[in-house]
Amino acid sequence: MKALILAGGAGTRLRPITHTRAKQLVPVANKPILFYGIEAMVSAGITEIGVIVGDTREEVMAALGDGSAFGAAITYLPQDQPLGLAHCVLIARDFLGDDDFVMYLGDNLLEQDLAAFVDAFRTARAGDQPPDAQILLKQVPDPHRFGIAELDASGDVVRLVEKPADPPSDLALVGVYLFDAGIHEAVAAIEPSPRGELEITDAIQWLVDQGRRVRCELLTGWWIDTGKLTPLLEANRLILERIEPTIEGTVDEASVIDGRVHIGAGATITGSTIRGPVSIGPGAVIENAFIGPFSAIGARCRVVSSEIEHSVLMDDSSVIDVPRLEDSLIGSHAEVMRSRRKPRALRLMVGDHCQIDAE
Repeated sequence: MKALILAGGAGTRLRPITHTRAKQLVPVANKPILFYGIEAMVSAGITEIGVIVGDTREEVMAALGDGSAFGAAITYLPQDQPLGLAHCVLIARDFLGDDDFVMYLGDNLLEQDLAAFVDAFRTARAGDQPPDAQILLKQVPDPHRFGIAELDASGDVVRLVEKPADPPSDLALVGVYLFDAGIHEAVAAIEPSPRGELEITDAIQWLVDQGRRVRCELLTGWWIDTGKLTPLLEANRLILERIEPTIEGTVDEASVIDGRVHIGAGATITGSTIRGPVSIGPGAVIENAFIGPFSAIGARCRVVSSEIEHSVLMDDSSVIDVPRLEDSLIGSHAEVMRSRRKPRALRLMVGDHCQIDAE
């Protein structure tokens, strides 16, 4: 089995951060989102991975390399225009060959073990009625906002509806799909949707209409599309809740470390309180500061005389003399400085290399 990971989207909902970087490389708990997907594939025993790349291909390729750091072999597949998920399958035809494969959206994060989902497909493929595809579904409170699946009595998919006004169920499609080689016939047979894209939901519906079996698995844990600020911060919170406390840097006697806190190598904590769950990257400098729960401070960041909570600071950024920063995403090499005469909380999304002086 192979994997096809989609990392070519523009990330317009995370601008200005994504003006200068791939949305799939924005960090969650100090690790790029895309890395979680790669690691999940390798843990599921899938090491031949194709990565769809777009305008940010150079950054993605520099971050992933040849895949050997993950125990994988990565092949890059350029997509010159964002023409839909099914179009990604179309351009990956030579790489995928006739193998079964997982297609995974590179900006999604799942709590559930991907290996169990893959194993269920492998087991079903070895049975008397092997499926041609398998989708992952999650119950949602607002199904009109998602692609929704309608199931028959046996639990197989009979219809897919995109953002229905009258949803036939509350089961939304999660960004993980498994296919056999029959999907190539499907993506070649469908036409572009009204928005000009080849939709993977249309390809799966084509399989259903042709009498092919599409089975599903229900997701019990959380699923987050990190394409916006609020869900990205929520993903950061959820993953930080699972970190193991480790201190590899230096903490002086005047500092207090409370709860699950990871402090990277070369980081220095001086006269500060760190209340976990918190991740502090290597080489970071924290002076006379308070770092509150669900914060991720990137490598080589400086936080001086400031309070930060429920926020993500990307590598090499600085927050100085800010009474309180919360619910924020600060880009790399950005600087946020503020007079302490007006103590109020700031909520920011700041792009790379910016300087914010909030007097």
